[in-house]
Amino acid sequence: MEKIKLYDTTLRDGMQAEGISFSLEDKLSIAGCLDELGIDYIEGGYAASNPKEMQFFAEAAKLGLKNSKIVAFGSTRRADTQVEADASLAAILACKAQAATLVGKAWDMQVKAVLGCSLDENLQLCADSVAYLKKRGIEIIFDAEHFFEGYKENREYAMKVLAAAANAGADVLVLCDTNGGSMPDQIYEITRAVCEKFSSLPIGIHTHNDSDCATANTLAAVRAGVRHVQGTINGLGERCGNANLCTVIPNLAFKMGFECLAPEKIKTLTEVSRFIFEVCNLNPVMNMPYVGESAFAHKAGLHVDALLKDKRTYEHIDPALVGNERRFLISELSGKSNILAELEKAKITQDKKLAKKILTRVQELEDEGYQFEAANASFDLLVKKTLGTYKPSFELLKYYVTAEKRTSGEMVNEATVKLKVGDKVQHVVGEGDGPVNALDAALRKALQSVYPAVKDVHLIDYKVRVVNAKAGTAARVRVIIESRDKTSVWGTVGVSENIIEASWQALSDSVEYKLQKDAK
Repeated sequence: MEKIKLYDTTLRDGMQAEGISFSLEDKLSIAGCLDELGIDYIEGGYAASNPKEMQFFAEAAKLGLKNSKIVAFGSTRRADTQVEADASLAAILACKAQAATLVGKAWDMQVKAVLGCSLDENLQLCADSVAYLKKRGIEIIFDAEHFFEGYKENREYAMKVLAAAANAGADVLVLCDTNGGSMPDQIYEITRAVCEKFSSLPIGIHTHNDSDCATANTLAAVRAGVRHVQGTINGLGERCGNANLCTVIPNLAFKMGFECLAPEKIKTLTEVSRFIFEVCNLNPVMNMPYVGESAFAHKAGLHVDALLKDKRTYEHIDPALVGNERRFLISELSGKSNILAELEKAKITQDKKLAKKILTRVQELEDEGYQFEAANASFDLLVKKTLGTYKPSFELLKYYVTAEKRTSGEMVNEATVKLKVGDKVQHVVGEGDGPVNALDAALRKALQSVYPAVKDVHLIDYKVRVVNAKAGTAARVRVIIESRDKTSVWGTVGVSENIIEASWQALSDSVEYKLQKDAK
């Protein structure tokens, strides 16, 4: 197995994505995570851009990374400046990184239009900058910006740029599809020509996803001879993003037979993906290959029936290889196999008659607007009710909700809840920022003296969807609530023409599921 060196640029290219901003602490925690994953190079940022970037390099040096080299990013010297006086090169030296990535122009149009110098001058900029840092003992990765565009329009000059960097001592030559517009066959042919010409040096690939081909282009480049791969976790990056390492890594390991990460590290890939989304304050992409929550989720009854007989029928790899898990979705499209699979997962006796009974009830409820794909807890309670094993932890006697707007503009929301808990009747009032929040507060207040564990339940998401929009304001709404405690996350659903009632159903199911789970 040949080794592929992995280079992560989440902390620089990834941070250029719209809506992304990392604090110093964020960057350090991500660097630690990437080191634990086993990434070879972590690009820390553009050293000359701002003081926070310089501070990162100082703090990262104290992390004691075991697997990764921290890389400083910079550009070749300015045309009107000598290397000794160039701010970008000086910042790279000042941050004391073990390796540096220098970006140089490889497209003649860019040289003339952006740098405003001659083509020969640009070759000298690249050579001077590489040689200057190389003499100071720094490993040099040369990113040939817009290489594929440059090669298509003036291949002789694009190759001269690579030669200038190589002759000056660059350790790796990276071909950049900066505009993300190349196709896999173009990437393969051009990369193969480069690998043949510069066979003594490692060749790298850096792709963008503007044509939705970044991963395919990366793999095509590897097939052509590349052994240094750049990308970001979750494909974060400017415009449409970069090559997604969460997809590239398992493809290299499981589809192409390359060594890139140890198998036990690849098993943490799903966890790493979700950690980065959390730090970015982004919702995970459900259908992301390999690591998305839906990557191994099965809904069609025929598919589930086949999977129960042989997992290879509808899964290209074992989800556990990337730290993900198989999920069977429950809906009106389900068959008995979906129900049986869920019963097996819950360690409930396999009973086809019971499965048919549950499926019929699911189909009836979904016809009313319920949806159980994101409401696993409500489905669990439905199964218990069908089995006859459900014992409610509390009984609703009544609730009353008011929303008052005063002349001052102040909103006052109150909810009164009357519950029977065992032999006791709890009659309490709760206030909140809205009627649903007040209802939630009252429910918790009524239960906490008997069930202290209710304090551990946190609502983390609340979604409302109109089921039959043509009915206008009389339409039914579906409320999906996602909750969590210290160990798990679960979803519940409620449906009604009254949004308060739909919310109550989902809220009470959420609390009931928690209590049933703890009792079990």
